Amino acid sequence: MATCSDTAASPARGAAPGSAPKGSVPDKEAKRRAKLSRRWQRDARWSPYAFVLPFFLLFAAFGLFPLLWTGWASLHQVELTAPTDMDWVGLRNYTRIFDDDFFWNAAQNTLTIGVISTVPQLMMAMGIAHILNYKLRASTFYRVAMLAPYATSIAAATLVFVLLYGRDYGMINWVLDMFGIDPIGWQDDKWPGQFAVSSIIIWRWTGYNALIYLAAMQAIPQDLYESAALDGASRWRQFLHVTLPSLRPTILFTVVVSTIGASQVFGEPLLFDPNKGHPAARSTSSRRSACICTSRAG
Repeated sequence: MATCSDTAASPARGAAPGSAPKGSVPDKEAKRRAKLSRRWQRDARWSPYAFVLPFFLLFAAFGLFPLLWTGWASLHQVELTAPTDMDWVGLRNYTRIFDDDFFWNAAQNTLTIGVISTVPQLMMAMGIAHILNYKLRASTFYRVAMLAPYATSIAAATLVFVLLYGRDYGMINWVLDMFGIDPIGWQDDKWPGQFAVSSIIIWRWTGYNALIYLAAMQAIPQDLYESAALDGASRWRQFLHVTLPSLRPTILFTVVVSTIGASQVFGEPLLFDPNKGHPAARSTSSRRSACICTSRAG
């Protein structure tokens, strides 16, 4: 008499007991999952490069290529009316710039304006950010207002400051006259002119740096302040021993960016200068204006 075990189908040769036959639905599902896993690993490996590829393409087209082309063109005599007609001159352009007294005067002015504008700017930005870090009414309005100078056109802002620093009808000299101080030639004298140009830069960039510091301050854990308060630390000591150490990377970033910006200053001195970048302007001419004037003269 046949039993159930005799009538049951025997497993395929070479297949483990209990495994699905080759070509069955579970076997196809396993292959599909393995294929998807390999595709996912490939996508995870190459997708970051795909995301950053547009940036590098734009940087190569509008950043790297112009930089290399400018370096190559600096070794030639180039006319703006015929930019493709270049005559090889080697290092003559650099020799002419470094032998020009106007260039060194402009480099000194750039360094002085950079120091005068960067140090007070970052200190004021730190103080403003520390105040805005408290829960104040209309704090959003204050933050938006801090960006207003940064959003203002350089030309418009500089022209307003030209009126403020006017020798005969400027508001600054009018206030000084109230205290018995003689009018100052802000656009004619060296140190007053550099101070005036620095004030434009300070007015324009202080709010921007203040918002950077504010964002970094809000990322500091409140537990640190609570622990310092429990230890009896005043708000000033909390600022010195908690806030400032936590802001070191941000402070370094703003110092580097402000230094780079100070070395590239051009619009403010050019528009504030009554001679508009002419080599006779010795007080506020910047390094970039010196290079442009020297290249035009050549």
